[in-house]
This record gives sequence, C-alpha cells and structure tokens, in this order.
Amino acid sequence: MSDALICGLAGAGAGIIAQLITYPLDTVNTRQQTDRNSKKMKKTLSTIEQMSQVVKQEGWDGLYGGLAPSLVGTAASQGVYYYFYQILRNRAETNALARKKNGIGDGSVGMFSSLLVAALSGCANVLLTNPIWVVVTRMQTHTKKDKDDHTESVASQDEISVVVEPPPYGTSHTIQEVYGEAGISGFWNGIFPTLFMVSNPAIQFMLYETLLKKMRKRRASSNKGANDVTALEIFLLGAMAKLGATVVTYPLLVVKSRLQAKQKVGADKRHQYKGTLDAMMKIIRYEGFHGFYNGMGTKIVQSVLAAAILFMIKEELVRGARWLFTGTTAATSVR
Repeated sequence: MSDALICGLAGAGAGIIAQLITYPLDTVNTRQQTDRNSKKMKKTLSTIEQMSQVVKQEGWDGLYGGLAPSLVGTAASQGVYYYFYQILRNRAETNALARKKNGIGDGSVGMFSSLLVAALSGCANVLLTNPIWVVVTRMQTHTKKDKDDHTESVASQDEISVVVEPPPYGTSHTIQEVYGEAGISGFWNGIFPTLFMVSNPAIQFMLYETLLKKMRKRRASSNKGANDVTALEIFLLGAMAKLGATVVTYPLLVVKSRLQAKQKVGADKRHQYKGTLDAMMKIIRYEGFHGFYNGMGTKIVQSVLAAAILFMIKEELVRGARWLFTGTTAATSVR
C-alpha cells in the first residue's frame, strides 16, 4: 500500500473520531456564526449556556443535526486532503534533495514549499467536498423555530385546526431544498471564501511541520532519536498549529457559514446575501467588525481540540498501518 494511501485513510479515520467528539461544539459555533442580530439586540450567552438551551428546546438531537453527512464530509475531506498532501509533499522532498545535490539548500522542504503544498491540497479538497458542507451547515442551523414556522404555514394554507407535523429535516430533504432554491450551483455556495480559507490548513500544516522539524532536530542533537515523538507531544503541536491558523482565518469562516445557511424568503434584506462581497459589506454595515468574530471563542476550543485529536490519532494509525504492511515504523513524520 502506498504511503499516500496510508496517510489518506489514516486522516479519514482520525477525522471521523475527532468530529464525533467535538460535533456539539461545532453545531453551536455554526449557529453563532450565522446569528445575524446586532450585538445591541441580543443577550450574549456562553457556549455552555447555548448548548443547554439547544438541548432544552430541541433535545439532544439538536446538537447533532447533520452528523451523518458531516461524518461523510469529514472522512472525504481528510482523505482527499491527506492523499494530495502526501503526493505533493513527496514531490517537494524529492525536489529539495535534488537541489541539495546541486549545492542548493540543505535538502529539507522550506516553509514556503510547505505552505504551497498545503494550499494546493486544500483547493482540491474544497472543490470536491463543498456540496457536503453546504448540506451540513443547513442541517446544523435548522432550529425548532424553523420547524414550528413550517408547521404553522402548512396549517394556515390548509385551513385546518389540526397542527400538521412537518416532514423530518433529513439529509435528502436538505439536498432537495438546496437544489430547489439554486439548482446545482447552490451546492457550491460560499465557495470563494472557502477557497480563500485553504490558508487555514496551509498555515496550520506549515506551523505543524516547522514545530515538528525543530523538535526532531532537538531530539537528534540530544541523542534521543529523531523519531522519538510521543502522541502527547503531537497532540500539543497540533493544538498550537490550529490555534494560530484559526485566529487568522476566522472572519472568512463566518462569511462562508452565512452564505451556506438558509436565507428565508421575505426576511430582512439586511440578512440576505447575494455573494461574498455583499455579505462582507452587510456584516460591516449592520453588525460592525464584531460580526466577523461571532462565536470565535467556541471555534477556537472546538477546532484546536479537534485538530489535536486528529493529529494524535492519525499519527498512531499511520504508524500501525506502516508496521502492518511494511514491518517498520521508521517513517513517522506526519505528512
């Protein structure tokens, strides 16, 4: 089995586990990002209070809306990303060694090359998996109030006194809704800010590779072995790398979520967006720059925890797979 395929499968498996653990935080954060009321009109609730409110009003299912397509999306995203990342990283390493033979460089992949590899991998991932995340965002932001509104409209249209229960808001219903509103192109809503957001994993992996390289050099110089990196250390390196990347790119994530969430027909025009630039201008005008950072605290906790878990589990899965198929765990760097 190729190293790229091993890393792709390990990334998919680790991504699923990390998503399962942190999904309630992700749901609350998506709702925070798509909250379009000005800060003057709303009472700020903590993340724990919002989670409790969702459970009270919608049950535990409310925290796990869109979980099934999210797991599919996570597996696909991590698999695609790590697969392309490994292929491009191997090519970058080959080129670096070739330059060293010609007397250029020290044979290691530089920071810019690491950033470029991560960015190209991210673009491939975004273009292939964006439709899944449109569906997930719709399902995460579909609240009990939306269901009640739908029920009332059905009852008034039929002029009956019995309240009609709306159909379950499942994956197939969401897909039909998105297609009915905008056709095939609707599944690529938010694609432009999402493409710009490839800088998030690019920055994340650049920081991670840089920190990991420095740690290994330090270990090698202290005669502990260049490959002696523990799962806990990988957890902490992944957390630090994701924290830095999230702080830089969070405003783009808010714009993406606003574009992918359902926009109610006849609602306030201030809360309806025609595109990326229109969304950015309306957020600034009606909510201020504060609107770009709605729920950032929750996102930092969720994304840093998820990334740390993902890196730790992926590394262990890669080591296990290499041992199973090759009988060695020598190549332990996270690609």
